[in-house]
Amino acid sequence: MRPDLPWFCRNRYLMTGATVALAVATLAACSSSSSSAAGGSTSSSSSSSANKSPILIGASLSLTGDFSADGKFFQNGYTLWADDVNAHGGLLGRQVQLKFLDDKSDPTQVQTNYQALINSDHVDLLFGPFSSLLTTPSDSVAARAGYALVEGAGGTEAVFTNPANETDKNVFDVSLPVRDYFKPFITWLSSLPASQRPKSAAYPMADDPFGSGPVQPVEAQLAALGVKTVYSKIFPEENSSYKPAADQVAAAKPDLVMLGSTDVPTVQAFVQAFQQQHYNPKMFIAAGGPDQGAAFTSAVGKGNAQGIMVPNGWYPGYQSSASQAMVQAYVSKYGGAASDVSADVAEAYSVGQVMADAVTATGGTDNAKIISYLHAGHTFQTVQGPVQFDSLGRNTQALAYTFQWQQNGTAFSQVLPIGSTGSVQIIATKPDWAG
Repeated sequence: MRPDLPWFCRNRYLMTGATVALAVATLAACSSSSSSAAGGSTSSSSSSSANKSPILIGASLSLTGDFSADGKFFQNGYTLWADDVNAHGGLLGRQVQLKFLDDKSDPTQVQTNYQALINSDHVDLLFGPFSSLLTTPSDSVAARAGYALVEGAGGTEAVFTNPANETDKNVFDVSLPVRDYFKPFITWLSSLPASQRPKSAAYPMADDPFGSGPVQPVEAQLAALGVKTVYSKIFPEENSSYKPAADQVAAAKPDLVMLGSTDVPTVQAFVQAFQQQHYNPKMFIAAGGPDQGAAFTSAVGKGNAQGIMVPNGWYPGYQSSASQAMVQAYVSKYGGAASDVSADVAEAYSVGQVMADAVTATGGTDNAKIISYLHAGHTFQTVQGPVQFDSLGRNTQALAYTFQWQQNGTAFSQVLPIGSTGSVQIIATKPDWAG
């Protein structure tokens, strides 16, 4: 979430998935480059027949376990991207084939999976898993084999400063860095007169890089604005730990609750505990969970969702033709409504777009060339907005917003940055719980 970036011009960075795929197909028709070995593990002949063999892309995803809801959205996003590319001729005239392995949301299993994808399946390219918790160990495997790991859900500092990445610089996160999640919110609070800012704040955080990563830097920033910390603790990411932490926050009665959550159940537990304690914060913003559309509102109740905020770099109503085309394609393929499409889908789709650009530009699947190209300062076009990588693979051009549930929990609205295209008026004080 970078308030210094040109949000007003974001639409000019975007193309529809179909347009991207068509551009890739057109470039492929003009290319005479042959595919080369991928990370030393997969080889391809330079003959025309070999060049027409599928490009095999492997990914380990949490299809079961704690992250299964997100993992399945990622699988759908990757698949939708591949369908779009293949419908327009593939990459360099070759169809894209995806290989998914279930890591069961386990850091050990994810390493085993990537080893299998590289050494047994001999994939040409790798897409990342879901969550920073699984991306860090995945990179250790990818780095040893010389593969680029393009991913969309591993944005904590631990991923970028992982020794394997600091040495090989092979991780590329297309999404908003976690450390920047709350920047629009902090910028907005800073702009308020002191009398309108919260006087106190609580920072409960799940023991997960995504939970604590975006919240911990904020405490000092708000303290500098005169906001007193009344609670700041990391709790185990287990259902049995949610209510005790929520009860402690409710007892402190802060004006602002900034919850370091990773999923819907965590936020749901806090909402329920707050209701039971007859505590209603004036402002409530959570790192993750409220962005999960109908899954969130059905869990907490639409009326209780009113006024709750969440940071993100994308949402289904994102005002760009590129995003809307992807959402329409998703609904057509998987059903549901636009509001049901998770941000995970856009993150996964953007991974494919960036990799497609690199494959096309380098003329093949040579991972060393792809890594070099991704580090060359290019700006890539994705459904989430512009992507440009720094030396450790952070997206320095990521767009950042804050969203809020409004209209009695029926509208998920972009509210920050103030004045940005698509932003509506923020509900500065959260209404009482609906019961």
